[in-house]
Amino acid sequence: MPDHDRYPYRSTFERQALEWPNGAKLAVYVGINIEFFHFDAERRDAPRPDLINHVMWEYGARVGVFRIMEALDRQNMRASVLLNSDVCRYQPQIIAEGNKRGWEWLGHGVTNSRSMSSYPVEEERAAISEVKKTLADATGRVPKGWLGPGLAESFHTPDHLAAEGFEHVCDWSGDDQPLPMRVEGGRLIAMPYHNGINDQRLIARAFYTGPEYQQAVCDQFDGLYAASVSGGGLVMGIPIHPPNVGLPFRLKYFEQALAYIREHDKVWLTTAGEISDWYYRNYYASPAAKTHDA
Repeated sequence: MPDHDRYPYRSTFERQALEWPNGAKLAVYVGINIEFFHFDAERRDAPRPDLINHVMWEYGARVGVFRIMEALDRQNMRASVLLNSDVCRYQPQIIAEGNKRGWEWLGHGVTNSRSMSSYPVEEERAAISEVKKTLADATGRVPKGWLGPGLAESFHTPDHLAAEGFEHVCDWSGDDQPLPMRVEGGRLIAMPYHNGINDQRLIARAFYTGPEYQQAVCDQFDGLYAASVSGGGLVMGIPIHPPNVGLPFRLKYFEQALAYIREHDKVWLTTAGEISDWYYRNYYASPAAKTHDA
């Protein structure tokens, strides 16, 4: 199959004009990946146990995420949390603090030690259902959004997500607007996530300094802001990870980028779920179901 059939190709010039609440043109959300890696999990080209990487993520969960909470509090912003369900089991204090702030919880697999594409066909939907139940029990809210560990999917993942009641997925970040997806039943939209400014890509892999990371986020915002004002509502997702921007010498640059965004009018500072709800209420038209399987 040369291309997927989840949504049709349309160019920027065929874009539907959207408008967000109160006349806003650009919706901005912060997507925090709060992940749990198993200590004894095997990693390619890494020792077992992979202590140096494990404790880096542990630092993010023990310290970095709470620094990010304080930064978002100062900027009067909430987070959309891409949450491994194992966090609910092993680090419930994070859930308690996030609930105090009205944070939004999205499914993110059981653990980042295992991708969705690794499950046998007959087990994947059960795993998604398990994540949904664990998050609902731990947070008090049924998750409606999803991001796969490592953004990996099987050919069937969107159908399973829709069948389990998920309404938006961040893996399919192929546009600056939400896209209705073809699924076998239920409904699902692709939510812009913007991996190009993902701190894991820029900081952990490309070794951006704090000022370089701040500039990238601000430049991304400037481009989307200009395009949204002239061409209709767009979405900017800011994907972050506590071990990256949660370090003291980087946090101030992340917060300065948020402060810069807040200076602008016609910007809706929101969550992925609120974007999804608004889109469904005002613009969603169900596409035809999938026409073939992989």
